Amino acid sequence: MKRKAKLALRVNHDNPNHHLWNNRGVWWCHLTVHKPDATAERLRFSLKTRDVDLARERRDRIFRQIAEHYEIAA
Repeated sequence: MKRKAKLALRVNHDNPNHHLWNNRGVWWCHLTVHKPDATAERLRFSLKTRDVDLARERRDRIFRQIAEHYEIAA
């Protein structure tokens, strides 16, 4: 059986901006994928917006899409 990579997705419900950071006015998202070979890959990508509400929507949509391809590690 082939082992799958796991997405490390710890959501802090008290912080609506979890996994987001603002870099000079533009919102970015970051997360970590843990691979079967005991390595990890950090993913960071621009959400291409200066609007925090839109950034949250884009982050949530991206997380839903990623969850279709990776097992989620709590």
